[in-house]
Amino acid sequence: MKLYIYDHCPYCVKARMIFGLKSVAVELVSLLNDDEATPIRMIGQKMVPILEKPDGSRMPESMDIVHYIDGLDGDPMVRPGGEPRLSLWLEASRRYVSALAMPRWVDAPLEEFATDGARQYFTRKKETVKGPFTELRARTPELLAEANAHLKELAPLVQSPHAVHGVTTEDDFHLFAALRSLSIVSGVVYPPKVEAYRQEMSGLSGVPLHDAIAR
Repeated sequence: MKLYIYDHCPYCVKARMIFGLKSVAVELVSLLNDDEATPIRMIGQKMVPILEKPDGSRMPESMDIVHYIDGLDGDPMVRPGGEPRLSLWLEASRRYVSALAMPRWVDAPLEEFATDGARQYFTRKKETVKGPFTELRARTPELLAEANAHLKELAPLVQSPHAVHGVTTEDDFHLFAALRSLSIVSGVVYPPKVEAYRQEMSGLSGVPLHDAIAR
């Protein structure tokens, strides 16, 4: 099987996680961010992740991919999510996660941004929604303070390093994807329970954090 992704993409992170958690082999294929033709040819629109199955059929949508792979062995491990306190935390985290991460992703050595055209495409698209990246970078002290304070609120919700609720649920995919997005940001302070969780989940899922290239 092949999984077409962008390295930075949190939805791709969710899809990637299940392969590691279930020890299922997959070939990762990184697309350039300005490559519209390939995903449109495959599924009719520009989006990732895209799973290409052994029979050549393709599946988009991260959580659909998660549940498909999880069920292949007839013994699914991923339980429903939606725990109210964590859902509220994740919703609130949207205020700062993308604003901090987007200007840094495009400057990082990621395969989807290997060309000037790909970087310019991403910047143009995201600035239309989020505003100029220079302005987002200028807000780093404010956004970083918000992130660090908010992460302290997450710590009491983490029941285990290997699963936020003690057993694997859909919430683990949403939470780790958010924390992995933050890992591109230098200066984020993770409380011990949150740090243990993100390190353990990275190891279990096989999705590396961006700590080494944080900026």
